[in-house]
Amino acid sequence: MTAHVGRSTPDLAQLGNTWIAEFVALGALAPLGPRVRSSAALDSSSFFPGIWDTNVLDGQVWGIPWYVDTRLLFYRSDLLKKAGVDSMPQTWDEWRAAMEAVKKDGGPDHYGVFFPINEWAQPITFGLQMGSPLLAERDTRGAFSEPAFRRAFEWYVGIFRDGLSPPVTNNEIANVYQEFGRGTFAMFITGPWNLGEFRDRLPPELQDSWSTAPLPGPEAGVPGVSLAGGSSLVLFRGSKRGDLAWTLVEYLARPDVQTRFWKLCGDLPANVEAWSDSGLANDPRIAACHSQLEHVVPTPKIPEWE
Repeated sequence: MTAHVGRSTPDLAQLGNTWIAEFVALGALAPLGPRVRSSAALDSSSFFPGIWDTNVLDGQVWGIPWYVDTRLLFYRSDLLKKAGVDSMPQTWDEWRAAMEAVKKDGGPDHYGVFFPINEWAQPITFGLQMGSPLLAERDTRGAFSEPAFRRAFEWYVGIFRDGLSPPVTNNEIANVYQEFGRGTFAMFITGPWNLGEFRDRLPPELQDSWSTAPLPGPEAGVPGVSLAGGSSLVLFRGSKRGDLAWTLVEYLARPDVQTRFWKLCGDLPANVEAWSDSGLANDPRIAACHSQLEHVVPTPKIPEWE
């Protein structure tokens, strides 16, 4: 933002995809639609549809996905099995029943799930799952009193009302990995960035006792959508080297380069062809991320959202 105001923007940058609307509104970015249409190296079919959509405003493409992110369910498979839950829930009703079973088996100081009350992602995700637009009145007001979001929020609040999640913030849990390892809660929603953390922080004896799964949905047969997160590659309007910068974008978007990037740092590739790599395809915890990424939707694409 400072570089834009000071007229010293780079040619190319990584930009979180929820920031794109703001930079488009400022006139800071170069449109990429003509470059995409003439490119022999990439097109929209190379990426997860929901992720690609985060880069499109008013029919124009402004960014190319670089790495992807979302939220999904991390769970203790041993605690669910001990509570009599033999398969991962697919619907909200099944999910709640699994929470109740874990709570009953674990006792008063144990919970089926952990929804930190200072995180916005969970209620927003449930609202999206119910089909809420989140915003109303031409994106100037919240749509939170409309039926779709109210139904989602009532379900969410009911989890706390019935003692299935501790009513605390994430700051009040001294160490979320330690409490997850202790079995204080059996499930919580987080993102792929925690795959490595769980491997590093949970004790060896628990490494086979946790896994991931796509989020349950409100109804049977309807996948539970999640947030379309991650970062994109953008070109700045003021660049005098746009053609060279675009050549770099095409290179960075290649499946082999994206696979290499994932191996170096753990960020999941945006190019779907990169997911054929055995390290990604054969890890069931990462495979659940892929399944969830096929069912993600953007949050409202307005400057104020970020």
